[in-house]
Amino acid sequence: MKRIDHVGVAVSDLEKARAIWDALLGQVPAVEEVEGEGVLTAMYPCGIELLEPLSDQSPISRFLDRTGGGIHHVTLEVEGLEDHLERLRAAGVDLIHAQPVQGAGGARIAFVHPRATGGVLLELKEKGHA
Repeated sequence: MKRIDHVGVAVSDLEKARAIWDALLGQVPAVEEVEGEGVLTAMYPCGIELLEPLSDQSPISRFLDRTGGGIHHVTLEVEGLEDHLERLRAAGVDLIHAQPVQGAGGARIAFVHPRATGGVLLELKEKGHA
């Protein structure tokens, strides 16, 4: 584990949320559709990621239904994602992704289930694998 990479914030309307966050942060995010995860993202250079669901089946949509929005996940940057997943599986940690999947910016990611972390959805992210 290297460092905290970003904090994901679930929003129902990315355009409205950006009007606030752009002004608060004084930054312009990189906006990207991540079909595999069912989200439209806005990633700010400071490490805040806004996530809008692309459909009612998106995990972000379900999160918004339960909570109304807010902090969705914390992302840790890692090297050797497969090694981390193997170690976690061997330790009996409940994983959402047993194998890496493609996330925003071409990074490989995998999520650890909140049951394993005391309620925090944890994303592991390995950069440099477009």
